[in-house]
Amino acid sequence: MKILVINEPFVADFCRTQRWAARTRGRVLRAPDWLAYATAVIERDIPEAIVKLYDFPATGWGKKEFCELISQHQPDFVVLDSTTPSIFSDIEYAKIVKNLTKGKSKVIMVGPHVSALPEETLLIAEGSIDVVCIGEYDYTVRDVILNFNNLSEVRGICYLENGKPKRTKPRELISNLDELPFPAWHHLDLMKYFDGGKLYPYIDIISGRGCPNRCIFCLWPQVMHGLKYRFRSPKNVVDEIEYDIKLCPQVLHGGEFFFEDDTFTVNKERAILICEEILRRNLKITFSVNARVDTADREMFRIMKKAGCRELLVGFESGVQEILDRMNKNITLEQSREFVKLAKEAKLQVHGCFVIGLPGETEETAKQTIKFALSLDIDTIQFSGAVPFPGTKFFSLCEQNGWLLTKDWSKWLSSGEQQSVVEYPSISQQKINYYVDLGLKKFYFRPSYMLKFLVKTTSWSDLYRKLRGAKNFISYLLSKKY
Repeated sequence: MKILVINEPFVADFCRTQRWAARTRGRVLRAPDWLAYATAVIERDIPEAIVKLYDFPATGWGKKEFCELISQHQPDFVVLDSTTPSIFSDIEYAKIVKNLTKGKSKVIMVGPHVSALPEETLLIAEGSIDVVCIGEYDYTVRDVILNFNNLSEVRGICYLENGKPKRTKPRELISNLDELPFPAWHHLDLMKYFDGGKLYPYIDIISGRGCPNRCIFCLWPQVMHGLKYRFRSPKNVVDEIEYDIKLCPQVLHGGEFFFEDDTFTVNKERAILICEEILRRNLKITFSVNARVDTADREMFRIMKKAGCRELLVGFESGVQEILDRMNKNITLEQSREFVKLAKEAKLQVHGCFVIGLPGETEETAKQTIKFALSLDIDTIQFSGAVPFPGTKFFSLCEQNGWLLTKDWSKWLSSGEQQSVVEYPSISQQKINYYVDLGLKKFYFRPSYMLKFLVKTTSWSDLYRKLRGAKNFISYLLSKKY
């Protein structure tokens, strides 16, 4: 049995695995970690299968190479990923698989878009997609392959029966994450992944799934991994770190691990236990984590720093309390300031994430958010235009209030670039995009920042990622005209 798991091509530099899929302003490329988990499960649980994981964006391959791959392998199953901006392209590649194998290959599609809109996707695909896996799909893909002739018994899927979409019973979220194998990184060249805000090379670690917070715009908890935070044991997490080091020893020489959990710091005791396990094994690693401002804790930050933590990536989101309340962020501006203060006491860097274009936004509030962001003593920054992905509460609000500019998914990117797709009576789509870029320019083009950018360079690897990131970012900004 031949199985191909593929992160298929779309536009150049398109990053499917981030929360807001697009070609980012800094040209971030993240490894397809969720596909790597599904691949590892297949390898472990279907040992007779020949399975390969391919990441087309990382290799720079396009349609020609995709066709050659399918023609050469004639696989029994092909697993394709999906996002909202790329869905029509994703379906096109499913059709290519069917055509080149004369219908022999079975196409399974996974990811956030098909999870939110499985019936719509199957009908648009007109038979080129056999099965959609809804939500967390590590075990679902395996079960589809093993039970393809009896799909009604497989939980968490949607498929066509007599030309009509049929959903099976929902699949429960994985309760014991330690039972999962480590991601199948051995299929990929981890040196091909780049993020100017992270040390190079970097490797993702997912030590927990789900998020107990209910921000209206956040895609992964609402569509893929649920609102209950499920944790891996500290031993299992650090075992994976050691496994990754063997696969990619370069991560010890100027690189870092990145904890991609929605909020690594949500449970202080567990975060400390992971750090203590790293220290107990005397691992000389560097890592960064996602955090929330309401989890700031002096003791936790101190231990994280001692274990090798470099940076905290934080969703400050807005500098206007009313907008924070409307997005159900459940934080205050004062908590944001206190978070930065405690992080700096612990000598931890802070990457601030801000969103322009959520409900209640005006030009004045956008200016206030930029002003607030510049007032914080943070090291790097990210501004994004709010995107209401299907399956989120934000999407429902936009539909109900007529804020959504289009449901033609092919119009959700501007030449592959991330852009806003909402418009309010108080602020236009164009102005939302304008203030996103204005915030970036005001932060990064300050003479004081550019000087600090160079002075704080610690190694050749650090210089490489900074210069590459700066080149990508400046190239984007200079191309925009307002």
